[in-house]
Amino acid sequence: MRTLMTRKILAGAALLAAISLGACEKQLTVTNPNQGETGRVLGTPNDAEALIGTYYKRWSVGIYSSTDDLQGMANNFSMMNYASLANSCQNSHLPFTGAINANTPGNVCQSGQKRLYFYMGEVNRVASSLLGQMDAGLSLGSTARNARARSWANFLNGLALGYTALMHDSGAVITPESGPEDAGVLIGHLELADSSAAYFQRAIDEATKAVSGGQGFPIPSTWFPTATSMTVAEFVKVIRSYRARIMANVARTPAERAGRNWTAITADAAAGITADHLLVASTTLGPGQAWRSTYNGGGLWHQIPAFFIGMADTSGTYAAWIAQPVANRGAGSQGFFLATPDLRFPQGDTRAAQQADFARSSCDGASKVCKRYYLNRFTSADNNTGDGWGLSNYDMARFNSWAKKGDAGSARNGKTTYMDFAEIDLIRAEGLYRAGDYAGAGAIVNKTRTKNGLPAITTFNATSAVPGGNACVPKVPSGSTISCGNLWEALKYEKRIETAYTAYSNWYLDNRGWGDLSQDIPLFWAVPYQDMQSRGTPLAALYGAGPGVGNAPSSTAAKSAYGW
Repeated sequence: MRTLMTRKILAGAALLAAISLGACEKQLTVTNPNQGETGRVLGTPNDAEALIGTYYKRWSVGIYSSTDDLQGMANNFSMMNYASLANSCQNSHLPFTGAINANTPGNVCQSGQKRLYFYMGEVNRVASSLLGQMDAGLSLGSTARNARARSWANFLNGLALGYTALMHDSGAVITPESGPEDAGVLIGHLELADSSAAYFQRAIDEATKAVSGGQGFPIPSTWFPTATSMTVAEFVKVIRSYRARIMANVARTPAERAGRNWTAITADAAAGITADHLLVASTTLGPGQAWRSTYNGGGLWHQIPAFFIGMADTSGTYAAWIAQPVANRGAGSQGFFLATPDLRFPQGDTRAAQQADFARSSCDGASKVCKRYYLNRFTSADNNTGDGWGLSNYDMARFNSWAKKGDAGSARNGKTTYMDFAEIDLIRAEGLYRAGDYAGAGAIVNKTRTKNGLPAITTFNATSAVPGGNACVPKVPSGSTISCGNLWEALKYEKRIETAYTAYSNWYLDNRGWGDLSQDIPLFWAVPYQDMQSRGTPLAALYGAGPGVGNAPSSTAAKSAYGW
């Protein structure tokens, strides 16, 4: 029995773990479905819902609830943060080092590199098993209850396949027709994304069809612990937002991203969430651990290198920093300093002034909105270490209140942003821009620019510089020089600043599709070797991603137009 491959085998232990996530959830003893028990486990309405109702939480745990995952590697690759620590294999996944996504048995990163793939496979398996049982005749008692369960299971399949497509080069689709020993045929990332989109559409179709009887929508809060009642209308908004995110971000290259169906993506974004999508999270459910815990005295997880935040600088520091060879930036362990009119950064022309402008302690309490997204670290606690180009005086503070006190006094418990409205709105802006509607795109970009102290863009085209003259934001590098960015660069800048740490590996996904990763960064992670070997792949045929012999061809980023 090939017990490593959870796409093929869903062990009873995995079912038990899923059903036991919350202390207040019903405990259910489930035996191995591969021993002829799947019909029993999913054979009654209550048992079927007891199982499937835990699987959004299972998906979330697979995405967020560990520091040993792809996110730490991706965040370093994208330069959203810099960490020289070995945690989450960050120190072996730094730009400018020839880093690869190794995929050989025994590689030190194997635990983190398989996590998302196998969790997503488990979610896909369970959701499809329920749909298969319902196709075979299982009724939950009313057409309303049936439609809710079918919509939910299709939504889970869309999430599972979509996130596999975002990070891995390929994956397997388990369908309602698949048998318990069916591993599924591996398909490429674009086909996976198409399958994800199809499942999302089925979820919408089931949610919106005419039904009768009780126990239909809204989605129970025990299934989907959001701060909004998941009525049909609200659920469809969330589905379309996830579909827009996945279909835009699955691209590996600028050409692939430009070739996405932006008409459909723009329509989904326009019909998506209209405010931040909040999850009622806990220390075991939702973003947490080091990714949103923010600077805590050492802060080695979150120092923000200058490559992208430096685009906010109007003091000349960024220009001088960019003019140096990469190896010389930050020489002498000098953290990067910027001054900017962008109110998401601390204000002032000196470190002392910026530290006086915004102290992290000002938003230590529950449900406090931090005055700034970023803070200037205090000198006494600056444990900068590593490559000079990665050193910074800045750290993310936006989620400090939630990380410290949650929404009611308990750290990382309570409502927190799970999908930022600005992200979905700026996906729509990208679609409008690509369609030539520069005014429409600019109006969206101006929403976050103007409320954060930057002048509105008033000339809408693909070439004109943003307003501000020498004090323009963003400043855009090209090799060793900088210049004022245009509307496109302003759109990318706003999306980066607004979405930092709000979603899984989001800077990596955007920078990959925009062509803004540094040269030779791997563009994906391979199917984990455990799955490949269980399919009979010989050791010599295993591959990773990145530069060098033995890795997949065309698996690295080209040199960015920014010069890195």
